[in-house]
Amino acid sequence: MDDRHDLAALVHHPETYLDHPDRNVRRLAAASCTGRIDLVEPLASLARHDTDPGVRAAAVEAIATIAGDIASGALLDARSDPDPRVVEAVATAYGERGDPGAVPWLIDVTGHPNRLVAEAAVAALGALEDERALPTLLRLVRDAPPQIRRRTVVALTVFDGDDVEDALRTAATDRNPMVREAAQMIVGGRG
Repeated sequence: MDDRHDLAALVHHPETYLDHPDRNVRRLAAASCTGRIDLVEPLASLARHDTDPGVRAAAVEAIATIAGDIASGALLDARSDPDPRVVEAVATAYGERGDPGAVPWLIDVTGHPNRLVAEAAVAALGALEDERALPTLLRLVRDAPPQIRRRTVVALTVFDGDDVEDALRTAATDRNPMVREAAQMIVGGRG
């Protein structure tokens, strides 16, 4: 990819670059195919089989909003990818897709050793607004590392109930300033 003509071709016809030998070109091509239902099969193949985790993650992100069995199957397969970037992309994709079937997996992933993956799972649970996630979110807002507590504060805003209000008020006095600030903004906004 040496000149502007190639870059323009990548932008306008990314599908022709999905099998490019350069992983960076494949990653850019996959990212440029977001939502392209006509490319779900090659994107699913990249998500499953590409040697580069950055390409696999970009392919997962690209199929996040594509409905159908091929995209769903690729996401299901990508759940067990060994690279956290891919698993993070899957968690984010489930939140974007509004897939309630992913809630049990997302609940499990909130305990992932990679904090970015855990944060993505928490954010997806908030986006899904599924009551099955509430016990996990209430536990995380108390006991998780600060970045995850802060993300959980935001995720809890879509739920109602005295237990949620109590958890948010408690978070407003959290020992960590970023958790405390996020909760104070929410509690103050709820009056």
